[in-house]
Amino acid sequence: MAGSEDEEDYMSMDFSNIRTASLPETSLQRKQRLKREAEVRGRPKPKAELEAEEAAAREQALSTSLLETAAKKSKGLSMMKKMGFVAGKPLGAEDNAGARAEPIKPSLKEDRGGIGLDLERKRRLDEEVEKEGLAWKKVKVVDAGEFRDRVRKGRERERCERLVYAAQKTAVQMEEERDTERRTALNTAATTVGNNEEEAGVGGTKEKQNKRTLSTKPLKSINVLWRGLVRKREEAERDRRMRYDLQQSLSRLPTYEDDNEDEDDKQALGKTKTAYLPVEDLEEEDPDLDEFSALEPDEQLRRLVEYLRKEYRYCFWCKYTYPDEEMDGCPGLTEEDHD
Repeated sequence: MAGSEDEEDYMSMDFSNIRTASLPETSLQRKQRLKREAEVRGRPKPKAELEAEEAAAREQALSTSLLETAAKKSKGLSMMKKMGFVAGKPLGAEDNAGARAEPIKPSLKEDRGGIGLDLERKRRLDEEVEKEGLAWKKVKVVDAGEFRDRVRKGRERERCERLVYAAQKTAVQMEEERDTERRTALNTAATTVGNNEEEAGVGGTKEKQNKRTLSTKPLKSINVLWRGLVRKREEAERDRRMRYDLQQSLSRLPTYEDDNEDEDDKQALGKTKTAYLPVEDLEEEDPDLDEFSALEPDEQLRRLVEYLRKEYRYCFWCKYTYPDEEMDGCPGLTEEDHD
């Protein structure tokens, strides 16, 4: 039994004092370790960490004396030391205690303001502006009444321009009607009542008058009150005919020629050299027209209304041609008189 007591009980054995032998790193473990280290090195640093590292490096560089930094590689500093300069002491006389002992260090600008924003003069000016209660950039506040007044004036101007255009159209129409009456009177005086051939000629003349043609009348001979309207019409008609002539010339075969075509067919097909008549002085400068166009729309309208009343006994506001120059029944010259 004594021998059995000396034997160790395997159930109560303690393995804490047993040192585990350091096992060598296997190839698989080394591969995994290198992979983890590569992932750590390759992982991008967050923005906050990068900014912190940059700020720390910058502070360390700014806190380092420029004399220490340039001591090893600055030839100028070595020459100054030979002449008696001592690092940490100011230049010049020894009693110059208030002088600068370090070179001017660069200062970091962290805001987005422009260079010179913090100058003393500008700062004092800003303070004076603030004391007076004014803003540096004053924003104009538009009053509601002023805005409505500006909008109202703009609409009145546009309406007045439309009335000017309508008055010019009326003047052009009356001028054409008067010219037609004159031509008709001349044709009637030159013909006999029983001549059917002459009557057919008059009818043909009227038919040609209804067809839109470019005016060969000089523009400067037209009244300046509606000369601008006539000029715009003639320019539009000229451009239209030029485009038509170009389209006709491009659409037909260049080598085809028909001997049976007469001059009217050639002109209709655009085979003539010019299918349009250039208006005289259309491209020339017109100082009188420029002067009239520079007037305010209300002044242009006033002149047109007075001309229609004087020449044709026509009231633009009544839309009526009176039989005599007295124009009895017309309230007045202005639109307010007809309200």
